[in-house]
Amino acid sequence: MKPEHIYVTQPTLPPLEEFIPYLQEIWDNKILTNGGPFHQQLEQALCDYLGVKHLALFTNGTLALVTALQALRITGEVITTPYSFVATAHSLLWNGIKPVFVDIDPNTLNLDPDKIESAITPQTTAIMPVHCYGHPCDVARIQSIADNYGLKVIYDAAHAFGVQNQTGSILNHGDLAILSFHATKVFNTFEGGAIVCPDAKTKQRIDHLKNFGFVDEVTVVAPGINGKMSELNAAFGLLQLKGVDAAIVKRKAIDARYRQGLAGVNGIHCLADAGEQVANYSYFPILVQPDYPLSRDALYQKLKDNGIYARRYFYPLISDFPMYRGLPSAAQANLPVASKASNQVICLPIYPTLDVSDQEKIISLVARK
Repeated sequence: MKPEHIYVTQPTLPPLEEFIPYLQEIWDNKILTNGGPFHQQLEQALCDYLGVKHLALFTNGTLALVTALQALRITGEVITTPYSFVATAHSLLWNGIKPVFVDIDPNTLNLDPDKIESAITPQTTAIMPVHCYGHPCDVARIQSIADNYGLKVIYDAAHAFGVQNQTGSILNHGDLAILSFHATKVFNTFEGGAIVCPDAKTKQRIDHLKNFGFVDEVTVVAPGINGKMSELNAAFGLLQLKGVDAAIVKRKAIDARYRQGLAGVNGIHCLADAGEQVANYSYFPILVQPDYPLSRDALYQKLKDNGIYARRYFYPLISDFPMYRGLPSAAQANLPVASKASNQVICLPIYPTLDVSDQEKIISLVARK
């Protein structure tokens, strides 16, 4: 990576010398994986920090999604959003489940509760919304619909680390919530993820599923996979957790500078800020509207030509990819808001070490005619 290039998101790395004691302890105790001491410490530390009762660590968020569906024995059809990273829908296909796409809310870009009920069929067993860019879904309305129809709710909360609403942690909503700790996330473990569980019994089933179904040396109770987080990743997570509050404060300042610098630029729409919510400022999406002098893709290329590697996130829609576009629910006529957002969105760089002068360069490139 050339130093003059600015990417949409970059990993936050603590000083190497702070990580050495963790590595030394792993080296000395010779425990590398299988729920070692750092793994156990990180699970408890994350429960305390996030305000949740039970959490199971995973090697990545995708395996956590796949396992969450297995843990709740989801089958048939699941209602979900087309406006997300492909892992959301891929986890359904890996479980032999049919995704049913419904449109999104134009203000939050989250799953639109008004569209859910008309998509429910006798085969529907669950709803899988996404807290897009870390903005909370309308959890109360989604839960009300799920309760009325006897459906499970699994939240893809990959972007929602530390996010709260008026009830507390957003991760306590739904039957399960799944986090990603990928290197580019607000909190990361290089690679990693987690499932937030409501009770100890559910966590125990998930722990069995992520370790091949083993209960002990000779007892296997389920066709599980290898989804365990290593001690190295868990140790890095413990170190990262120490600095996550400071990182979010820096992200908030970057968010505020973007909003101030782009205010009044015709054709550039910034999504509403979190307001009364407790946000993590994980992304900074803008929508490039028709009255902007450049198309979205032209602006994307302009930024790229100037060393700014923004991202059209999420473009294309999941429903436009070959393995999904044949589904009746994937028709663009069924998804007008998502299609429009996908064709307008650019996520601008946001990460704690983004220099003010670099951010001003980005703002100037977007604002300049």
